Amino acid sequence: MNRLVLGSVVSVGLMLGGAATASAQESTEPAEPGSVTITLSPEQVANLCEKRLPRIEKRTTRLVEKINGDASVRGSAEWLRARAAKERDAGRETTAQTLEERADRRAGHVDKLNEIKQWATDFQTEHCGAK
Repeated sequence: MNRLVLGSVVSVGLMLGGAATASAQESTEPAEPGSVTITLSPEQVANLCEKRLPRIEKRTTRLVEKINGDASVRGSAEWLRARAAKERDAGRETTAQTLEERADRRAGHVDKLNEIKQWATDFQTEHCGAK
């Protein structure tokens, strides 16, 4: 019980202390309500540009291609739907429904993955130079 109380006090103290520190910094640009400005060092930007962003772009491209693949691509939404059809034909409706829901969820990730890829491309164009 004492650890819980101590942990809560420390957490609240850190939040309030961080808010006081953040509000003490001046900003030349008008900030949107609830926005946070993050400043990266040149080393951090170089790491992002050289290592992280290429990996992010490669991974998101690979995932989108996999999700959008046809029924022969293991793990694609169509592959899951084909499995659901086989399960339904075998009389296993519950399993078929579960597979169809998984396929729908998986297909729903494509928009978010494309947003991430676009963010990475925009960051790379703006901060890393045209690559």
